[in-house]
Amino acid sequence: MATTGSNSPGPATGAPTDPHGSPPTGGAVSVRRERREFVSLMTTPVRDALVHKPLFVDGGTDLVSLCGELSRRGLGEALVRDDGRIGIFTTTDLRDALLHGVPPEALEVREIAHFDPFTVSADDELFDALILMLRHRIHRVLVREGDEVVGLLRQLDLMAFVASHSHLIALKASHASDIAELGEAARQIDGLIRVLHEDGVRIEVIAGLVGGLNRQVFQRLWELLAPEPLRANSCVIVMGSEGRNEQIIKTDQDNALLLRDGFEFDGLEKITQAFTDALLDFGYPLCPGGIMLSRPLWCQPVARFRETMRDWIHGSDPEGPMNLAIFLDAGAVTGDATLLAEARDHVDRLLTGSDAYFARFAAAVEQFRSDGSWWRRLPGMRGREAAEVDLKKLGIFPLVHGVRSLALQYGIRAVGTMDRLTALTAANRIETSRAKDLSEALRFLMSLKLDNNLRQMEAGRTPDNAIRLSELGTLERQTLKDSLAIVRDFQQWISHHYRLDVL
Repeated sequence: MATTGSNSPGPATGAPTDPHGSPPTGGAVSVRRERREFVSLMTTPVRDALVHKPLFVDGGTDLVSLCGELSRRGLGEALVRDDGRIGIFTTTDLRDALLHGVPPEALEVREIAHFDPFTVSADDELFDALILMLRHRIHRVLVREGDEVVGLLRQLDLMAFVASHSHLIALKASHASDIAELGEAARQIDGLIRVLHEDGVRIEVIAGLVGGLNRQVFQRLWELLAPEPLRANSCVIVMGSEGRNEQIIKTDQDNALLLRDGFEFDGLEKITQAFTDALLDFGYPLCPGGIMLSRPLWCQPVARFRETMRDWIHGSDPEGPMNLAIFLDAGAVTGDATLLAEARDHVDRLLTGSDAYFARFAAAVEQFRSDGSWWRRLPGMRGREAAEVDLKKLGIFPLVHGVRSLALQYGIRAVGTMDRLTALTAANRIETSRAKDLSEALRFLMSLKLDNNLRQMEAGRTPDNAIRLSELGTLERQTLKDSLAIVRDFQQWISHHYRLDVL
């Protein structure tokens, strides 16, 4: 199993090279990743693939009526119940029906259907289903839960699933006809995360892929709930780690709705609440801080939102800087993206000539800073303080917010932390070596958090940011210590840069 980027912040080792010692090209890496994903997905349970709900008909149904029903539903097959038997009829069976010598309207489907079709269990691996299809040259199998037939698995859908699982989830989400179907697609994302992570796919690749799938889900949900006039005069945005494409396991909802000035819509509150409720049902927990478009603060016309941001920057609200920080990570999901651009442009106008504000904004990097004693004991795990670590408070947040503060100060519009570091390095605002260390530390902390979240979910616990050091190996504890040391050094650098010690 490959482990590139999964448990170490450093560069990958042991990667294949060409005869001149060069690392593989992006295309070669992509092909290898696709092959690994294919192999891993072949062991996925059948129930997690695109299993279609079957159309059941009585064995006495005539072919004309049956074909009319298949045409209306856009289906190519039906399951036939006849005296306790289960059979299958496909449109290709019409060839034999025409040779039967009986007019189709007088021919009962039991005379044509194939009984005792091949079946697989919902818990069988996709590999088993594929081999069954290839061995018997069939294009579909029945899927059973115990003695009950619950669906049909088609060969084309199976191949699409194993060849491009993420694309299939996106396809299912974008074509969902109702909220229930969309929820089925959204709930498959966690399974994809587990497969990719266990297969050693780089953490930033997983995060980017999951972020894209989440946005596909959010977009389709808004399309299902909001009438066209509302969609055309608004912009749904995601913020925080979701906006930065750095949230992997569903931990909370960070979203907002910007409305065009002068546009009003009766029943807006009902629609936004339905959006929040549906995401909760899909497995996206409520945001503890209420950062959701169902809350008035995060559902405003652009002009009113500009005034809100003015208060965040120039007012006395202690939550102002953090609310602004969350908004700075915003990305448009669906609707008129110029509304988000207009609001973001206003931030820069508000900050013109307000250099003193940057220190106030950056001060949050000190919010969760420890006294520095406990983490020195990490490898040996001595003392009660070393029992558990909050990865977000002590590692991810100060790193992300320090980089975000520099990006705001120097007018960098990139949203992702690693993209911001790249831009800051190019602008000579941060040393290349420091940016590299921070990027590697962030990769490790995100990967460690994902490992921990998956363990928590397996144990039936709610995924959070607290990691039990007893569950880490010696190498992981040492790398965690090194990564947190990089973060602490960066905190000190930020403190000196903004002179936070004299605030």
